[in-house]
Formats: sequence, C-alpha cells, structure tokens
Amino acid sequence: MNGLSDVRLTLHSQELVQGRDNEARGTVMRNALSGLSRWDRFWQRLHTRKALLSLTADQLKDIGLTREQALEEGLKPFWRI
Repeated sequence: MNGLSDVRLTLHSQELVQGRDNEARGTVMRNALSGLSRWDRFWQRLHTRKALLSLTADQLKDIGLTREQALEEGLKPFWRI
C-alpha cells in the first residue's frame, strides 16, 4: 500500500473522528516519527500524503476515512503536521 502503515492510518483516522485539534495531532505525529531526521519526516509526510490522495473509495473505507478527510490531509504541505 505504497509504504503506508495500517496502524498509523488507523490511529490517524481515529484522531480525525475525535476532532482533536492540530496541536494534539502534531504531538502524536512527531512521536510516531521521532527516529527520523527532519528531512526524512518531511519526505515521509510528502509521500504518505500523496499516497493517501491516490486511494480508492474502498481503500479509504477500509482505513475509516472519508474522501473529504483524505483530501484535507493529503493536500496539506509536507511541512505542516
């Protein structure tokens, strides 16, 4: 699935459903990628967000995201958490 982690997508979809603010979401994402350098994290975000945009409706349903949620996350610039 283009290198996307099912666990990470599941956790992220739960955060979107709960409506957490950007600060809480940023803390979770920073902790998930703490072993990577800043550029590696940017690269990871860029590729995972592009992959999220390319998922089909069935794949989005499998991970618990709507098309609108996928677009919201997928269209963020790589430097935003």
